[in-house]
Amino acid sequence: MTQAATGATLTTASTGTTSRRWRTRPSWLRIFVIGLALWVATVLVTFATRNANLIPSIILIGSFLSPVTFVTYAFGRADQVVTAQRIFTAFVYGGLLGVLGASVLEAAVLRQPSGLGYVGVGLIEEAVKLAGLWLLARRLPRYTMRDGIVLGAAVGFGFAAFESAGYAFNALFTSTGPSLLNLVETEVLRGILTPLGHGVWTAVLGGALFAAAARHGRPRLTGPVLGWYVVVVMLHALWDASQGIAQWLTLIFTGAPWQLLLLELGGAPRVTQAQVHLFTALSWTLLVLDGIVGLLVLRGRWRRATATAQPRSPTPEAG
Repeated sequence: MTQAATGATLTTASTGTTSRRWRTRPSWLRIFVIGLALWVATVLVTFATRNANLIPSIILIGSFLSPVTFVTYAFGRADQVVTAQRIFTAFVYGGLLGVLGASVLEAAVLRQPSGLGYVGVGLIEEAVKLAGLWLLARRLPRYTMRDGIVLGAAVGFGFAAFESAGYAFNALFTSTGPSLLNLVETEVLRGILTPLGHGVWTAVLGGALFAAAARHGRPRLTGPVLGWYVVVVMLHALWDASQGIAQWLTLIFTGAPWQLLLLELGGAPRVTQAQVHLFTALSWTLLVLDGIVGLLVLRGRWRRATATAQPRSPTPEAG
């Protein structure tokens, strides 16, 4: 009887310890794990029941899971000025205004993909995200570079979330009819790539904007802000152009003369399976390299922001 009671006590204690450990996990990790489980469950139920009413849930959960997770992670590293309400406002309003502004400008200015077109997309999208951040930051009581990075990340990830939802919706419709598998594949791909794109670029730009605001008392377009704007535009343009560059490199390395000739004549040559694999590998390599460069830039900016936020020790007076 005593042994049974002891075993029950140990089991209860073990369960309580596990529960406490789970509750002490970072909030961003809990959000990601629970959200991912819900998304997988929704996908499985939709495949099993063919219930089209669940498709919007797949799109919304899948598109917002990674952005919300990383915004929550960033919020835990902000100052007291960046409240949960400001983060939410930056994510929703900033992201949505950015998507709307980019759609209008790109439809009016850009016609077809090209080298200059990719740069144009970067110029437009980074400008509208910066404008959205500027509007949200006008009446802050004070400005620090670290807060600019966090709020910039919120705007960028909001943009990424709404953009991913649009890509997922379009992926659902194919020439052979609605494809749930195509939608899910798009959601997974966008979820993996989200941490390397818009959030990083706008975080870098937001840090530069707030660093200028800390010196001048309000957000201003200074030389450093414009310089970092050019940097993130180039990262954005190279990201968008990765598939075109990969296609070009694939043909250089493995292209047959007749394929190159057909391209010069404006045709679309048939490709081999080996070329498809090489193209895929090159595309992912270019995206990962671009993302790593962006993360390294952001890391350096964050270190500088953290260093400038530390109180300086008083200089000892000369004896």
